[in-house]
Amino acid sequence: QAQLVESGGGLVQAGDSLRLSCAASGLTFSYHAMGWFRQAPGKEREFVAGITWSGNTYYADFVKGRFTVSRDNAKNTVYLQMNSQKPEATAVYYCAARFSSSSTRVYDFNDWGQGTQVTVSS
Repeated sequence: QAQLVESGGGLVQAGDSLRLSCAASGLTFSYHAMGWFRQAPGKEREFVAGITWSGNTYYADFVKGRFTVSRDNAKNTVYLQMNSQKPEATAVYYCAARFSSSSTRVYDFNDWGQGTQVTVSS
């Protein structure tokens, strides 16, 4: 049974940086594409950033140039570095795993973490 555990969330001010981590277990991590999603109150879960099993990265337009996704296959961990935070980034952030190919769609990912709250104050 796959398990994903996010950490690193918290309260920051606009313009600050934050790095989220997601530790994976129970799956062959190096064979999985990983994604970061977020869900704000009253809104649908949306794609933020992703990284393929080989390390190629892709981003939602609203985070390009500010967020960086990376992975360490030796540690079974994926990271999301968030710079220049904006108040509209306030949400619960989730990591997700998908075997083999990458995707930006929520329903393509099979395994999810419990989420970590990120709050950006203005």
